Amino acid sequence: MADQQPPYLPQDDAPGPQVPPPYGYAVPAPPAVGGGYAPAGAPVYGFDPVTGTPWSDKTRTTAGLLSLLLPMVGICGAGRLYAGQVGIGLAQLLGFFVGLLLMFVLIGFVIVPAVWLWSVVDGILLLANGGKDAYGRMLR
Repeated sequence: MADQQPPYLPQDDAPGPQVPPPYGYAVPAPPAVGGGYAPAGAPVYGFDPVTGTPWSDKTRTTAGLLSLLLPMVGICGAGRLYAGQVGIGLAQLLGFFVGLLLMFVLIGFVIVPAVWLWSVVDGILLLANGGKDAYGRMLR
């Protein structure tokens, strides 16, 4: 009697309608073109057709415009902070403000334009070539 199957089926094998997961849990990916499902862990924004690496959830247009336009009002590094590259973003942001503080010693007149130019050129490069996010994925 101990080697008989139980009269019920385990929960995973139970036939019947599938109940959607509770709010906040991942939902299965929609069917792919061939009728199958996307592989587990597939990125939401797809893969780069050239390299096959997944795309980032950040856009290069937003990162480039933040790096290009915000230095006009005195905020450098916002595009890199948006993309998740905190080191470069903080270097630009703090370099600009340290340069402003050092204007009283006259060396700030060299630092501020250099950091400002770095941020603007960085924005142009982000718009033209894209970049990578904090996880090494290409900006889409």
